[in-house]
Amino acid sequence: MGVFTRATASRSRTRTATLSGLAFLGAGALVLTGCSSPGGGDGGNNEKPAGDLTLKVGTLLPQTGQLAFLGPPEEAAVGLAVKEINDADLGITVDVTYGDSGDPDNKAFATTVPNLLGEGVSAIIGAASSGVTKLVIDEVTGAGVIQFSPANTSADFTTWDDNGLFWRTAPSDVLQGEVLGNLIAEDGNETLGILYLNDSYGTGLAGFVKENFENAGGEVVEEVSYNAGDTTFDAQVSSLKAANPDAIALIAFEETKTIVPALSGYPVDKLYFVDGNLSDYSDTFPPGTLTGAKGTLPGLDTDELGDFTDRLQEFWKDEGNDELKDYSYAAESYDAVVLLALAALQAGATEGKDIAAELQSVSGGVKDEKGETCTNFKDCATLINDGEAVNYDGYSGPITFDENGDPTEATIGIHQYKEDNTYERIN
Repeated sequence: MGVFTRATASRSRTRTATLSGLAFLGAGALVLTGCSSPGGGDGGNNEKPAGDLTLKVGTLLPQTGQLAFLGPPEEAAVGLAVKEINDADLGITVDVTYGDSGDPDNKAFATTVPNLLGEGVSAIIGAASSGVTKLVIDEVTGAGVIQFSPANTSADFTTWDDNGLFWRTAPSDVLQGEVLGNLIAEDGNETLGILYLNDSYGTGLAGFVKENFENAGGEVVEEVSYNAGDTTFDAQVSSLKAANPDAIALIAFEETKTIVPALSGYPVDKLYFVDGNLSDYSDTFPPGTLTGAKGTLPGLDTDELGDFTDRLQEFWKDEGNDELKDYSYAAESYDAVVLLALAALQAGATEGKDIAAELQSVSGGVKDEKGETCTNFKDCATLINDGEAVNYDGYSGPITFDENGDPTEATIGIHQYKEDNTYERIN
């Protein structure tokens, strides 16, 4: 297994300065040189409890819009989790209805959310975009329905007034900003320019990158923003080039396909990407366009996921879809479904508030009450049916929810682009 960085997060955690060779998160960071992959073990052979549950969930994931590249791996992971939970036949069946979140520009969510609520779902998985979630979270949680995002990273949701109904398996951008800011400094850059999307995701992440880069001794010499829907970036690029920074952080989405050519002449190995635009550009740019550029992305490396990606590909292709090219936030989406099912099983109910009351517990997040660690639905459900407490550690990591619905442990990978404009994990 490769080396990865695990972060222990809290709202009052201590931040670290740059450390040579590796990007660390928080005061409680651990660097692990090996790991056991969670997987689909056989578990026990318990009979189902009397009175099987049916859990209805919907998805609010990007089939269209700027984050549409995230839709296939997220929807594939939801579908795989539903199949494996139902195949386990341990007292709960999950019914899923898929819906498009779109983005704040095309507003597909404005139709999807009312439709899902009208169908009586207990939980909605999504959105991928923090900007979309901000537009629907009050509607969803106000209806007593859980909103569970596999990809929302805005720090604003930690303290959102959501009646305890918003949860996420993606870590806050407090963590990603720390890794990226320290990485840029560790690479020997003394000055930085930042181009960011002017929304809750972009402004928040830009702020955390700046804070950590400056804490590491660097100077941010230019910060420029753009708005969703913008199609030209000449003014922003001119400002960045005029400031002549050693490195540029691009906190963007689909617009990256336009921004990169506009930056022609700037050293590509001094460009830094984030989860919103770390994507496969092999069909977009000529070979060598991004060689050496780096970026950050929450989640384990595919090598650390065991047979998960193989099962995901098989399921997705069996459903008549093209092969997945990207696995971004697939693990987080899978774990979201499993956690909801385990919490419902433990609660013996499928109402949103009842499920939410058990989510911290089944993740092992209740202090002094951690149950037995298990790494797949079947093993965990068998323990629950035996009356045991469980601590689910999934494909996205240990998770371990706090009282705000945030994961307190996370892995942020560092990736680098190759000659063919695809990226690989380097740390």
